[in-house]
Amino acid sequence: MSAKIESAMVMAAGIGKRMRPLTATRPKPLVRVAGKALIDHSLDRIEAAGIGHVVVNVHYLADALEAHLAAQKRNFTIAVSDERSQLLETGGGMMKALPLLTGDPILIVNSDNIWTDGPQDSIRNLARHWDDAKMDALLLVIRQASASGHGGKGDFHMDPNGQLSRRKVGRVAPFVYTGIQLVSRRLLVDAPDGPFSTNILWDRAIAAGRLYGLSHMGQWFDVGAPAAIAPTEAALTDG
Repeated sequence: MSAKIESAMVMAAGIGKRMRPLTATRPKPLVRVAGKALIDHSLDRIEAAGIGHVVVNVHYLADALEAHLAAQKRNFTIAVSDERSQLLETGGGMMKALPLLTGDPILIVNSDNIWTDGPQDSIRNLARHWDDAKMDALLLVIRQASASGHGGKGDFHMDPNGQLSRRKVGRVAPFVYTGIQLVSRRLLVDAPDGPFSTNILWDRAIAAGRLYGLSHMGQWFDVGAPAAIAPTEAALTDG
């Protein structure tokens, strides 16, 4: 068990409809929360975990995001996966970025979540729990009751061995996906062409018994809409 994570991808190409009107003039990753751009919270955590290379995908107001990334002074290199011509969704975005990413497994992080660590660094903890023999993806999940700013009925059930299964239609599930995962390149073998959701890949992994979860022990905030910003800032200040 355990893995060395050489590179990470930050998913930052979305249009940010839920974050309007703040995204009328800026891409959602550049919306400021607690004194810094949303994407910088993710980049801080990636840097703290010692990862050496980061790929960020861009689409909406891409020039502004690229300029922000170019001004970064970090202990990792940054490459841009350009989706200006076509927004590829989560799965398609990963496929396009794959040639720019090194190592296996790869860390994938959504840019509209903020998290704090519990007793251990969350990214390093994912790496410690990686088991290449049985996993195609390892998702950081959090109990629904602890998912700040997140509505819905939950995403997954998790068995005592960490295997994930989907919430049944019309039911609730105890765990929410945090937008943070380790992914083997195996997950992307024979993936569809063009835009598609990572859910297609997860469903395939579930069918093979190779989708696993790890429960997050820190705080986690879904910052996808303007109403989530003030409560998130208050909680981070209190913390």
